[in-house]
Amino acid sequence: MTDSSVRHQVRTLPETPGVYIMRDARGDVIYIGKARRLRDRVRSYFGSSRSLEPKVRALADQVRTIDHIATNTDAEAFHLEATLVKRHQPIYNVRLKDDKHYPYLKVDVQHAWPRVTITRRVEDDGARYFGPYASAGSVRRTLDVVKKLFPWRSCTKEITGTDPRPCLDYYIKRCIAPCTSYCTPEEYAEVISQTVLFLEGRSDEVLTHVLTQMTGASEALEYERAARLRDQANAIRTVTERQQMATTTPLDADVFALARQDDEACVQVFFVRGTVVADTDSFMLDGTQDASDVEVMGAFLAQFYESATYVPRTLLLSNTPADRDDLEQMLRERRNGAVEIAVPIRGERRGLVATAEENARQALVMHHARWIADRGKTDSALGMLQDELDLPTQPQRIECYDISTIQGTNTVASMVVFDHGQPATAQYRRFRIKSVEGQDDFASMREVLQRRFKQIGERRRRQLSGDEPVSEPEEPSPWDVIPDLVVIDGGKGQLGVALDVMRNLGLRDVPVCGLAKREEEIFVADVSDPIVLPRDSEALYLLQRIRDEAHRFAITYHRKLRGKSATQSVLDGIPGIGPKRRRALLRKYGSVRGVRDASVDDIAATVGFTHRLAETVKRSL
Repeated sequence: MTDSSVRHQVRTLPETPGVYIMRDARGDVIYIGKARRLRDRVRSYFGSSRSLEPKVRALADQVRTIDHIATNTDAEAFHLEATLVKRHQPIYNVRLKDDKHYPYLKVDVQHAWPRVTITRRVEDDGARYFGPYASAGSVRRTLDVVKKLFPWRSCTKEITGTDPRPCLDYYIKRCIAPCTSYCTPEEYAEVISQTVLFLEGRSDEVLTHVLTQMTGASEALEYERAARLRDQANAIRTVTERQQMATTTPLDADVFALARQDDEACVQVFFVRGTVVADTDSFMLDGTQDASDVEVMGAFLAQFYESATYVPRTLLLSNTPADRDDLEQMLRERRNGAVEIAVPIRGERRGLVATAEENARQALVMHHARWIADRGKTDSALGMLQDELDLPTQPQRIECYDISTIQGTNTVASMVVFDHGQPATAQYRRFRIKSVEGQDDFASMREVLQRRFKQIGERRRRQLSGDEPVSEPEEPSPWDVIPDLVVIDGGKGQLGVALDVMRNLGLRDVPVCGLAKREEEIFVADVSDPIVLPRDSEALYLLQRIRDEAHRFAITYHRKLRGKSATQSVLDGIPGIGPKRRRALLRKYGSVRGVRDASVDDIAATVGFTHRLAETVKRSL
């Protein structure tokens, strides 16, 4: 279909709220959006290419068919967009990762003897649903906790009350055995009621109820039942004590925080009920490469609440979402009541959001760690690196170097090692830059590489001259091992420095590449144009992980040195003044200013000082 035909489709769109669906030449859905005025919004994709973002230009080039669904209100369009994105998973939309219908916990309260089960489909069948959870692991952990606390049945048999004896669950206190009529329907309904309250996050109410029942059983001399209720109360306390205190005042809120790294994004969710975080989960997102934080948060919330079974009174966010008004309207309709969306900047609520932000960052780190631990993916990534960088062998040992400094102070460097795609932390090394004054990343990189490879270069020269046998050391240290690939954090300039060092040391055969962070371009020797790997390439992903680890290791060391230098006294630089004499002066005069104002004779009278040393102190200050 021609460009003119696409423009003709745009002209026929109505000027009403609705959702537009863009398809490519094969008919696949590649983008779904919402609009207050469909024609005006869709027309903006096909304006001057110079005024469009790269993502929009790429999308517009692939569009061949545009469908639309008109709605009565903006809120309806907002809701419909989220539903369709979850169904079709278009590649140009921000979307929940691997969404194959997230799992829920289902309590079939319509059944005479309800159970708690896991399901991936929410139906209008009168049952209670709790979720969504990010993964099967998340929902199973919650189910395991609930099963330990509340003795509902897990079997699927028909309950007649005539079974001759109960199963093992009864004897380990995981069921109250309705199958043998060991409990009444009212007692079983009470267990289910407590289970529902706990899943709603109202654990305080559950605990109060259990304690009341325990007291009543004890007063009625039902000591065995009282003991069982006591154990249940202790178990509930143990579970809730592990949960983080959220606020000093009760709160009904969901807390969302966004963390991003490179092309990945993760949202951490805290479900706050009362004064505790009743549950937490984290969701990985796809399609976030060229989207802003505002767009990512807005798209996530729309999709999350499109299928969520409960909408709280308050949403606390790390950043304002796109289309906030439409989102609030959608949530008010789902809740059938008022909903507040807030981005707190101080107080307990801000502290809660900050904790969620840190958890989001940690979830992203764990996601990376799981990826790296996947043997199949790392083997594929190493093979792809060999092909793309034209390496003689698969790069089993990769070393990466990074420089960290602020305005030329406390300049340090890091060396991280990945062996067979896994971090070899025991072989990491840190360097304090010694020969460079001020901020000069090129000179700093030169010093680090010379210190790292000098020993190998000298040994190779001795071998070539015949002064040393051509063999490897019996017990090689990390300094003796020649890497299969050296990665420099930087572009052409940093790569040129590294190649110059290797050439001077006689190590031309050691492969070196530079990874420029801004566009993730890879520079190699003798090739003017950079190598650009696909954004979803496993090889690029591995290089990014190695580069980010080198950056983390360097900046951690830099912060340590900076903090140490910030706490040093000017007395430490005076010849003859060690820790004991410094403490004696500060104890006597209270501060450096007090020492500066004192006379030479007064300083000389201090324990451990001579008149000559006192003169040195005064002269230095």
